[in-house]
Amino acid sequence: MEPNVRFWMTECQSFFQRCLQWTELLDPTNLFISISKIEKSRQLLLTNEDGSIHDLQDKRIQEAWKRSLATVHPDSSKLIPSFFRPAALLPFTAPMVFLSLVPVKSLKSIVLPQLSFCTYSTAFNVVNGNASYNRRPYESILLGTGVIASTAFFGLFPRLLLMKSAVKNVFLRETLAAAILTQVSAMNLAASRSFEPIRGIEVMDKEGNVVGYSRKAGTKAVSDTATSRVVLFGTSAFIPEVFSHFFKKTPLFVRYPQSLWTLKLSCTILVMGLMVPVSFSMFPQIQRIQCSKLEQEIQSATEETELFYNRGV
Repeated sequence: MEPNVRFWMTECQSFFQRCLQWTELLDPTNLFISISKIEKSRQLLLTNEDGSIHDLQDKRIQEAWKRSLATVHPDSSKLIPSFFRPAALLPFTAPMVFLSLVPVKSLKSIVLPQLSFCTYSTAFNVVNGNASYNRRPYESILLGTGVIASTAFFGLFPRLLLMKSAVKNVFLRETLAAAILTQVSAMNLAASRSFEPIRGIEVMDKEGNVVGYSRKAGTKAVSDTATSRVVLFGTSAFIPEVFSHFFKKTPLFVRYPQSLWTLKLSCTILVMGLMVPVSFSMFPQIQRIQCSKLEQEIQSATEETELFYNRGV
């Protein structure tokens, strides 16, 4: 069985345990681990399958798990490119979220931040989604291009309407912009991983043996992950806007109006830094599902009452 699948299947069953684990995996240093160190860690876990789970207090085993979980995809056992590892989400998207919510006078000033956000989100979602189904390279390219274009449009068009609308309340305009960004993030994930509910993803028994491909499991995997994105980007967009609204009423803002953007950027990074591990921990990485909830052909292929699948990040 793939070591990462085995780990998520047996360890970190509670939300608090998953949150602590993700706090370690989101360490920015995980973006710069050399391939040789990752290979040594994987070799250690593969050659000591039973001991690697039971010896979690061993510092060497702990480090091996950290490197493996942070850099290797559980479905394909392939290295995740550095720019799209889970630890890269915060440093790449936090500035994009901040710039996407800056009040604008023309649509041109928001095109680049919105397009950058949609492009990076699409690539991140495709790379970290479930990879157990068959897909050709050109399909991923065509899907990604379409998702970037459509979600960027759905992010920019409402902002254009908002700019031309009669809404004068600044706080309402800013919160509506945050709501649009939140909706776009969920749409982007659902569209990026739309093959999973259509073609189905692998479901396996507790030994890691693949029982079949389930569209229902694929639908649930995408739905749960989209929910976690709404929580992540919704909270990360709304709290800085609320903070800014009240900060503008303070004497400090009257004396130093330029400090608003520095404080707002700091607030965005802080909130996202807290919310990324929380959102990743909302649902188990390897999820359980009752066999009775799956397709009839899968129910007839196994006597197990409970099966597992990779939800993706």
